[in-house]
Amino acid sequence: MPTIASDALDQLFRSARTHNAWLPTPVRDDELHALYDLLKWAPTSANCSPARIVFLRTREAKERLRPALSPGNLDKTMAAPVTAIIGYDLEFYEKLPQLFPHTDARSWFAGKPELIATAAFRNGSLQGAYFILAARAVGLDCGPMSGFDNALVDAAFFAGTAVKSNFLCNLGHGDPVGLFARSPRLSFGEACTLL
Repeated sequence: MPTIASDALDQLFRSARTHNAWLPTPVRDDELHALYDLLKWAPTSANCSPARIVFLRTREAKERLRPALSPGNLDKTMAAPVTAIIGYDLEFYEKLPQLFPHTDARSWFAGKPELIATAAFRNGSLQGAYFILAARAVGLDCGPMSGFDNALVDAAFFAGTAVKSNFLCNLGHGDPVGLFARSPRLSFGEACTLL
């Protein structure tokens, strides 16, 4: 299978940056739909797909998030056209009859809280990474971050559900004036082992 074009690799990885400042260009709803319609195809174990995403697009929605943000993330988040809350559903297994219909995968998880928590967090995190790549693929810049109070976010946006927040990701068209110098990465030899 041939490698995708070099400019696509640049857009997804080599030239892509974590943005902290945003141009006033809005993010359209169809862009958010396109983002999700890409990320949903990426693999999760048993196709469990536990990620649940809340897109905060309005000033009112952002104000609900404000109390949960750390001071270092406040201004850039309030300025971003969209902030996504990437969560994971601890009741994901209830959708397995729909998502993995050729066997009783629901029974693998039902009544097993430790397995549920591990699978939901692992696969929800995978989907969060796919979210970033899908956003870049549709032409959006990302500012993924920790630095918020998960309990406050869960109370404000997921109360009464089995969904828990994982991380936040600002979306829009990044303003390069807010970029830091590119940080180094580990070499293959530092991060990988061939056996």
